[in-house]
Amino acid sequence: MITGDNVFTAKAIAAECGILKSGQQVSKEEVIEGEQFRNLSEDERMDKVDTIKVMARSSPFDKLLMVQCLKKKGHVVAVTGDGTNDAPALKEADIGLSMGIQGTEVAKESSDIVILDDDFASVATVLRWGRCVYNNIQKFIQFQLTVNVAALVINFIAAVSAGDVPLTAVQLLWVNLIMDTLGALALATERPTKELMDQPPVGRVAPLITNVMWRNLLSQSLYQITVLLTFQFRVFNEFNSRKLEKRNVFEGLHKNRLFIGIIGVTVILQIVMVELLKDFADTEKLNWEQWGICIAIAALSWPIGWVVKLIPVPDTPFLSYIRGWI
Repeated sequence: MITGDNVFTAKAIAAECGILKSGQQVSKEEVIEGEQFRNLSEDERMDKVDTIKVMARSSPFDKLLMVQCLKKKGHVVAVTGDGTNDAPALKEADIGLSMGIQGTEVAKESSDIVILDDDFASVATVLRWGRCVYNNIQKFIQFQLTVNVAALVINFIAAVSAGDVPLTAVQLLWVNLIMDTLGALALATERPTKELMDQPPVGRVAPLITNVMWRNLLSQSLYQITVLLTFQFRVFNEFNSRKLEKRNVFEGLHKNRLFIGIIGVTVILQIVMVELLKDFADTEKLNWEQWGICIAIAALSWPIGWVVKLIPVPDTPFLSYIRGWI
């Protein structure tokens, strides 16, 4: 919290907001005045900027200096303010938020987001939905890569070893245009949860494909390649993609009727593809026993996904190891 108020007022407000722990001794490094921060050397500021929780009696230049230091440390910086003196920091920040009613025109023009109702709780709503969209994108990327890695490897191995590919051009088009389109729509309908706010923010240089995603998609791809997955299998993997880390992939499923509906449409289209479009898609009809075997093999992706999520992953991005070897 950066404010122009004196230290005592700033501490009281910060404790009320939960920035400082009420009733506990506050260290000198956690609370600082703008003049002290301004007079530090650049190296000292960079060392202390992460430990500062409250900066009192600050000037517009002090706010700007704080934002610049945090950005140099690699943080994604968001600033809220409603006064004219907040404009430099709002403009310098990655995301500037100002109040639409009490905020000055200068502050609003310098901001990226204007909170129309002046309710600070709206910031949390924006943050929650932003994280939800990012999380849904990761879910779809994991699902898409799993499907495409398996299809690519299977076709490549078959082409090299037998001179023929098991998946025709029409079938690959079906996988990429129809099934994955529906998969993207299904995974994009997930609504934000409370758990999203418990996660740390994503860093500026954090990889879009995390170690957790690599673990999940590689394990499922290996399984699919091993059993030469049938097209029906991929519907089941959509459930695994709903949760990147949680083992219970069915949690909250009953609340998302659109997801269930899309899965139903996908199943129907897949049955039509196999049973009715023999000449067009180069498929063969299946009897009840064959359908049962396909479903059983596909359903194994659920326990595999549950077991795989017990495997811990390192914090260091997976690709950084590859860059180190190169």
